[in-house]
Amino acid sequence: MIYTNTQAELKLPHDPFKAIVAPRPIGWITALSAKGETNLSPYSFFNAVSAHPHIVMFSSETKKDAVTFIEETGEFTCSLATKPLAEQMSLTSAPLPRGENEYLHAGLEMATSRYVKPPRVAASPAALECKLLAIQQLVDLNGSTLPRWMVMGQVVGMFIDDRYIRDGRFDTAGANPIARCGYQDYAEVDSLFSIQRPAGGGNP
Repeated sequence: MIYTNTQAELKLPHDPFKAIVAPRPIGWITALSAKGETNLSPYSFFNAVSAHPHIVMFSSETKKDAVTFIEETGEFTCSLATKPLAEQMSLTSAPLPRGENEYLHAGLEMATSRYVKPPRVAASPAALECKLLAIQQLVDLNGSTLPRWMVMGQVVGMFIDDRYIRDGRFDTAGANPIARCGYQDYAEVDSLFSIQRPAGGGNP
């Protein structure tokens, strides 16, 4: 069955889009306002978009505090969301009043970053320290502006807990990251498989 967006909304009880584009990495973003207020929030519209240099992006539905704070100060961190931290990650999505610290709300400790001012989640096995490249409000096919903002940042530093380095590589499965699927569902990475790329197929 082929659906248009409208047909899918009419014939299915829930929009399947997020369940199809899955699993999606979770960008657990920390940002500081110009006043020094801290915001920690998870974004499932998140991914890496460049390896050289390292660039990540996330997209926010409505202009939430993370976007506003990054716009004010030009920096953010992205901590890896993992299965042991899943409940606390979910708590940081609560719509708290501006300036109320999600770290405190979720019972998380902050760790000092080296190259940017926003902290990272201390319990997370890895984090990216980022400088703002661009904030873009999205538009649709009709050229209408949407209440969605895409943030792109260049990674200027990485934190990795040494316990998750195996033979010079980051142990992704050992870190047990989680990803967003559709509806209320998540996936976890606890095992990997490898496929040898064909010659000329790109770098690993």
